[in-house]
Amino acid sequence: MTMRTNSRFLADAMLGRLARWLRVLDFDTVFDPAIDDPELVALADTEGRILLTRDRHLVEYLQPARSVLITRDAPLEQLRQVIETCRLEPPPALFTRCMVCNTPLRHATEDEAATLQPGRARTLPGPVWRCPGCLRVYWPGTHTWRMRETLQQALPEWL
Repeated sequence: MTMRTNSRFLADAMLGRLARWLRVLDFDTVFDPAIDDPELVALADTEGRILLTRDRHLVEYLQPARSVLITRDAPLEQLRQVIETCRLEPPPALFTRCMVCNTPLRHATEDEAATLQPGRARTLPGPVWRCPGCLRVYWPGTHTWRMRETLQQALPEWL
């Protein structure tokens, strides 16, 4: 299966952590654990998404147009499986999509950054981002540094 860098995904209820890592890498990844299997397949097919699932039965009997049966257990191993199977290319930037709701982030205004960031975070260098979907605020702090280090170890050829 050869995919383009702009591949879009739909992760089933068992793959929430994988969905977050894909979003960190700027891959459009829908995740809603409340969606049942037939609806998952219909949504993936309608939106042209690759269905990511650990459910062999779903793949065999509901036959989504495009799917990856995730066989690995750890989220970063699952991420590597998706990258290898779909032949994904590294993104131009990390942390450009909301990890919670999947919406592309926008730069926060100065007022938003000043009022929404915790006090210590205001002193950190780097841009502040805001999710127009769920209104979360993101900035380059220790959490993102740890995630970058984790990705560097898991995908050294990418970062």
